[in-house]
Amino acid sequence: MSEFDFDACVVGAGAVGLACGFALARRGQSVVVLEKERAIGQGVSSRNSEVVHGGLYYPTGSLKARLCVEGRRRLYPFLDAHKVAYRKCGKLVVATSEAEIPRLEAIAAQARANDVEGIAELSGAQAMALEPGLNAAAAIVSPQSGVFDSHGYMLALQGEIEDAGGAVVLGTPFEGASALAGGGFEVRAGGESPTRLRARRLVAAPGLSAQAVAATIEGYPVADIPARHLGKGVYFRLAGKAPFERLIYPPPIPGALGTHYRKDLGGQAVFGPDLAYVETEDYSVDPARAAGFYAYVRKFWPALPDGALSPDYAGVRPKLHGPGEPQPDFRIDGPEAHGLPGLVALFGIESPGLTSSLAIGEAVASRLGGA
Repeated sequence: MSEFDFDACVVGAGAVGLACGFALARRGQSVVVLEKERAIGQGVSSRNSEVVHGGLYYPTGSLKARLCVEGRRRLYPFLDAHKVAYRKCGKLVVATSEAEIPRLEAIAAQARANDVEGIAELSGAQAMALEPGLNAAAAIVSPQSGVFDSHGYMLALQGEIEDAGGAVVLGTPFEGASALAGGGFEVRAGGESPTRLRARRLVAAPGLSAQAVAATIEGYPVADIPARHLGKGVYFRLAGKAPFERLIYPPPIPGALGTHYRKDLGGQAVFGPDLAYVETEDYSVDPARAAGFYAYVRKFWPALPDGALSPDYAGVRPKLHGPGEPQPDFRIDGPEAHGLPGLVALFGIESPGLTSSLAIGEAVASRLGGA
């Protein structure tokens, strides 16, 4: 009998943790995924825009650029194979004034450098012909973008792990790990039935808890744990008919992609998220923030009626940068970063982490190697 209970232990059953478990299980490894909540995907994965990103904005060669494009190319076939709902509606990035057009041109050049398929530049008239009611001086169309059922996707990943003989264990917080003398880890798990298990490999993918989890792994160099910043974004829902078929995005704001429009799978229009840095996980939506939404949205949809927006939900993103700081890349830290063989720790997996998740999983599994 093996001295290990599992080949791999994954911390966190959000989209990225489950995708890591799926990639490892595909390689024939026995996998356990530990999740502190009583359901999968209760953190960052359930409080986002459910957008499939094309990969337009990110610096060429960065993990975000590479894994977003690769992840998106893997995602649609996975959704098809598992009959998970999606709508490949495409996206318009819109300049609402002549002054914004140079930024659009830069985004189009970045997208092509990132090998994003089908990028085309449109005049304002062409964009408004595609989406009557839009205000546009110019636009970029990205036909690869879409919206999808992120929870259905995570259920499909969980099913794949379990079909391969793995386990997704809910209500079981990770409480720490220590490296074993001959390799591998002893993992301490809490909850109603606290336990210890031994795994050859350990993947820390707990989203907002990434820093706290790393700090409980014995021997993890504290100096290499990046500072955590919480970026809160709220969403407002539109009463009445959705005005556009495609995703509508303004040019990005510093540190985020900006408040955008989407028609969700239920056919309703949702605007968001905005960005405000917060100190704690707070999912309330202040109705007073609607005033900023009306002003912002009317730049690209002047006909937004008064009183049509109602507070919907909020998300908190695990950012590695504070206000006014440049937006860094994903952190996928293996032994070369922290010195612990068999461990991969993920930090700052915010947008486009959901779109990138299958590619992130493959990158982690490849990093960890062997069966």
